[in-house]
Amino acid sequence: MQKRRPCLLPVTLALLLAGLAGSAAAATLNISLDADPGKLDPTQSSMLNERIVYQSIFDKLVDLDGEGKIVPMLAERWTVSDDQKTYTLYLRRGVKFQDGTAFDAKAVEFNLLRGQEKTSLRRNELKYISKITVVDEHTVKLELSTPFAPFMSVLTDRAGMISSPAAVKKFGDDYVNNPVGTGPFIYKGRLKGATITLEKNPHYWQAGLPKVDGVVYKIMPDVNVAFNNLRSGQVDISNRFPYKEIGNVPAGAKYTVLNKPSLGFRGFYMNAGKPPFDKKEVREAVDILIDRNAIAKVVYNNAVAPGHSPFSKAQFANGAADVPPKVDVARAKELLKAAGKEGGFAFKLTLPTTSDELQAGQMIQGMLRAAGITVTLEKTELATQIEAGKAGNFEGLYVGWSGRPDPDQNIYDFVTTNGSLNYSHFGSKEVDDLLQKARLEGDQAKRRGFYDQAMELLVKEVPYVYLVHDNVVFGMSNAVKGFQYVPDGVIRTATVSK
Repeated sequence: MQKRRPCLLPVTLALLLAGLAGSAAAATLNISLDADPGKLDPTQSSMLNERIVYQSIFDKLVDLDGEGKIVPMLAERWTVSDDQKTYTLYLRRGVKFQDGTAFDAKAVEFNLLRGQEKTSLRRNELKYISKITVVDEHTVKLELSTPFAPFMSVLTDRAGMISSPAAVKKFGDDYVNNPVGTGPFIYKGRLKGATITLEKNPHYWQAGLPKVDGVVYKIMPDVNVAFNNLRSGQVDISNRFPYKEIGNVPAGAKYTVLNKPSLGFRGFYMNAGKPPFDKKEVREAVDILIDRNAIAKVVYNNAVAPGHSPFSKAQFANGAADVPPKVDVARAKELLKAAGKEGGFAFKLTLPTTSDELQAGQMIQGMLRAAGITVTLEKTELATQIEAGKAGNFEGLYVGWSGRPDPDQNIYDFVTTNGSLNYSHFGSKEVDDLLQKARLEGDQAKRRGFYDQAMELLVKEVPYVYLVHDNVVFGMSNAVKGFQYVPDGVIRTATVSK
């Protein structure tokens, strides 16, 4: 018996290694998010972190690739009529929702109609659909009331995400807590303010995907806490990374930094619906007191681009308006005097709970003090900020935007009268008309002209103070393989392994 014992050890080791290999295959991907997502329903969403979670639960009709180009997803192909008003989508076959029900043309019809409802935040994106025809089980025809240049781009995001009609009907108002899509991972539950847990969809339509058995989103508002968890291996991907650490990755580190251009912007709303920001002179004064270059350097370690419009240089609508104004304290005081605020005024600026935004707020606080403006900073969870924005219950609201590939989606809902993201409660028929023309125009050069004209008005009206354009900056463990960067700044998990 003793002579055989040496032979047992390699067998035991082989079994152990096989077990370890199985554990690796069954790995859980841990992703830190800097804010707790709100409602897990694409029709109710207005937060970037919600979009990150949605990418694992829901597929879309079409998606974006690494260059920001539109590519097939649930729609395998599509055609567009010569008059740019009829889109025919040919849908992927054999796809099922995570509850076992079939994905088909009727499901697409259900979702698009739901997205048009008054309670949906997607209503302005989908309002031009005048008729939906289910041609057959795998073909749907969408007729628009007028040409709408950004239409396919809109379907790469939440307006194109497809929920299970059966689940929506089953859960009703509580669907926001019970999302069901066709995506690579199935929602299992959440601990509010702490974690959101997903499990692998074993029947996902893309062969060989997903690569891991689960995803856990960990809520870590403090970017330094997330960084420490990344270094220790408790987090595999962090959607925020300390800007001061971008150039300090030591040799032999077990993590890397992804730092690439995005389509988004940061800044803050001023509530034009109530004093003191009901006067455009006051808003303009605030705008020209802010040194964007200083904020980009001090807060963001130049991993952003100073800006003055919703259009980054990655978008064709980027123009002269995006060049930040020079700080002009004397002119700001003249504007305040004209508005009857010669002695200055005080207002509250509501900020996210992240340290970067707090530092930016403190810099803004100091800059405005030069003209007698006193700023009180208040930290609030992003979901609470969004609700305050919808209700108009704020004075200044620091909320950024992660950006979209078509410029329409970076401006239209933010500044048009009654736009779903127009928290400033600003309205201008002239701006509305120009942005409407840009929506209907298929020629890119002509669209650019309409955006230029709109921005000439907006830089004087200043319903929103544009500060900087973000980069996509993620921290990522070296153990992560298969990550695919997309300029919309959203983490896609289907192809990721550990």
